[in-house]
Amino acid sequence: MSDTSLPLSHDTLAGRLAGPFWLLVATVAAAIYFREGLDALLAAWSTPEYSHGPVIPVLSAFMFLHELKAEPIRSGRVNRWPGIFVLLLSVALGALGKFSQIDDVVAYATIIWVGAMLLISFGWDQGKRFWVPVLHLVFMLPLPGVFYYKLSTFLQGVSSELGVWFLNLLNVPVFLDGNIIDLGILKMHVAEACSGLRYLFPIMSFSYVFAVLYKGPWWHKAVLLIAAAPITVLMNSVRIAIAGWLVQYLGESHLEGFQHFFEGWVIFMASVLMLFLLAWMMLKLQDSPMSLTEALDLDFSGLWPQLRRLERVEASKGMIAAALILVAAAAAWQIRPQPAPVPIDRAPFALFPRQLGEWNSYPMDRLSDAVAKSLGADDYYGASFMRGETEPRVEFFSAFYKDQTKGGTHSPEICLPGSGWEIARLQRVDVAPELGLPGSYRLNRAVIQKGEAKMLVYYWFEQHGRHVAWDFEAKMLLLWDGFTIRRTDGALVRLTTPIAPGESEEHAEARLRDMFLNTIKVLPEFVPGLDE
Repeated sequence: MSDTSLPLSHDTLAGRLAGPFWLLVATVAAAIYFREGLDALLAAWSTPEYSHGPVIPVLSAFMFLHELKAEPIRSGRVNRWPGIFVLLLSVALGALGKFSQIDDVVAYATIIWVGAMLLISFGWDQGKRFWVPVLHLVFMLPLPGVFYYKLSTFLQGVSSELGVWFLNLLNVPVFLDGNIIDLGILKMHVAEACSGLRYLFPIMSFSYVFAVLYKGPWWHKAVLLIAAAPITVLMNSVRIAIAGWLVQYLGESHLEGFQHFFEGWVIFMASVLMLFLLAWMMLKLQDSPMSLTEALDLDFSGLWPQLRRLERVEASKGMIAAALILVAAAAAWQIRPQPAPVPIDRAPFALFPRQLGEWNSYPMDRLSDAVAKSLGADDYYGASFMRGETEPRVEFFSAFYKDQTKGGTHSPEICLPGSGWEIARLQRVDVAPELGLPGSYRLNRAVIQKGEAKMLVYYWFEQHGRHVAWDFEAKMLLLWDGFTIRRTDGALVRLTTPIAPGESEEHAEARLRDMFLNTIKVLPEFVPGLDE
């Protein structure tokens, strides 16, 4: 299938303006339709981890113009319809994000729209060659929350281990307890801000651009891309080690100034220098050595004429169709009937029973303001349940979210290592067959350990009557339920009991299961399913 431009000559004023006019209409309509995604980007860019975001579109535009210099100006019959199909895909994905109220999905759809407009403007044969700058736009997007927290936890662990290793090399006595580095006079917590993610995304973006402009062998490019992550974690570990050395030998008063100095650009520039050093070393080791300046294509000339080529965008049938599709989508969304909010009939956790069967409870202390803010729950409750003076307790905790698109699937897999607990074993099990429960009741069974202390943990996510163990599955169900039933509420539920010295896991699990069966009898009052 091919598409010809409308019979408007570029020799006339109308002919010159028709193409840019329809491109402008399509862009304005897209900005209106994808507004939630753009708002999500602006919100993410205001955080330290994604503060590099505004630079990404600028770098992508530079790479696009750089590649455009090698592309001749074409006219006549070109195949623009693949671009229309990609455009419809972006509109559909945007609608899914809008209906499910997950703005990040709308942001992802915006990048697909950019690719679609390039395919429509230049045709399939030419437009598909610009996938490199379009793919680079991914670096400006916030990661899905579940993936972010898992990656953050992994990098925290690696940074902690490497930081302690460096401290040992510096003869600094240190003890690692989870992500807490104990120096004796001070305990340093390798929190999210120190996990390396703050520097990882901009460094990966820079390495991507570096690899694109690099003219060495393809495997050099691959090494430069892959090296970004370990370099960033290494530099963050060095930062932790230097901070620990300062505390040990110069005192805690020097730590704050050091942290401010080494935040942001210092780590970033050190990582960039290491990338340049790596590229230089690879160039020196190849059969025909070349200088680093020769290996980098940094020719900035001729970019303005390439930008002016946008004036030559044709008022093709494909471009007009794209503009009309986006105008119709934006208008339909604006005038759609506003659905009434879905009522959530639930009792507050303040009314949670103090007695469940043979178990009597006393409430646990409220969370600190910092922890409560990080949890972000609309309602939460924790209590210790006892069945006798000598039997170990069972701790109950649940956090309810009216809107899980802003949180709600924070897994204990993430928070437990951060507080010093090591997950010795983790299984996803369906306890329904063994306990005679109807349907499926999937949960996570974990054995955690800190020193000599061991605990058995059950935790799961309540998703509108479903009992979900896997956090990624909970996120996908959230997307589906937001789209189909307009509900994004849900809860995390956790039961924990110590494994007493000399006690078997089976005995501890029998205690935990008894409390579990009593808990799920009353839980729907506080975490409603579909029929409550």
